[in-house]
Amino acid sequence: MKELVSARPALARASWDFGYGDWETPIDAASHVGNRPIAEFLMAQGARPTIFTAAMMGNLSIVRDWVAAVPGVQRTRGPHGITLLAHARAGGPAAEGVLKYLEALGDADPRYTDLPLTEADHAAIAGEYVFGAAPTERFKVAKNTRGLGIQRPGHADRNLFHQGSLVFNPPGAEAVRIKFELGADKQANALIVEDGALTVRARRV
Repeated sequence: MKELVSARPALARASWDFGYGDWETPIDAASHVGNRPIAEFLMAQGARPTIFTAAMMGNLSIVRDWVAAVPGVQRTRGPHGITLLAHARAGGPAAEGVLKYLEALGDADPRYTDLPLTEADHAAIAGEYVFGAAPTERFKVAKNTRGLGIQRPGHADRNLFHQGSLVFNPPGAEAVRIKFELGADKQANALIVEDGALTVRARRV
């Protein structure tokens, strides 16, 4: 980290979209894995700390004042949908005060709805879907170690959380909906990604 950022300081503030608008910066990553030395180094290089950084580092006064100033902010999820309380937990003993405070609030650890899928559900939607002529203009839907995932060539596999009726959302992108269009045989023939007014329809191949 030091070698990379020292050579190119702007990397301390770089941001990457893991898919569907799930953006993450280096300090975001350090914050949710509880790596205080890296977070401190990045801030010294100009990285912008967030409430999630403050929670991981055990800055109780900052977190408490932020919640007082913006009621409900404790329910906001960070990159990949990781909660504020989870960031405090990642901070270990140094963040114990923040963890206890957030636990007392009772709503700082909102989890995604993820309804179970049957084997028939998996079989009905698993496969490849194409939405253009380029090699990267396709999705692959398949089981992964956490349940169900979606992936584009050259991109990371993204988990899918089942909202019901074969409608899903990816982590860190609560407004995005991924749906499947079923044919008369109850097998998916198309995948539809909805992000506000933007819609992408991919046919199963």
